[in-house]
Amino acid sequence: MNVSITEKQKDYIQAQIDGGDYQNASELVRDALRLHQIYRDKVIEDLRAEIAKGWDGPPSTRDVLQILKDKTAEYNKK
Repeated sequence: MNVSITEKQKDYIQAQIDGGDYQNASELVRDALRLHQIYRDKVIEDLRAEIAKGWDGPPSTRDVLQILKDKTAEYNKK
């Protein structure tokens, strides 16, 4: 498998190896993919929970734009 990366990403990978955090680029990429999967699964789980709250909860008094604005502000705090 071939994967293209930017020069900045290449420098980051090399810095992690040079710093002793990883033995080689493959080890770092495997760790990054594992963390991505954990993150993605958490995002999907959170979305499903929000959808369930929406279906099971009372109707909202906010319009769609206000809900999006509130959610954006909430995620920007994290």
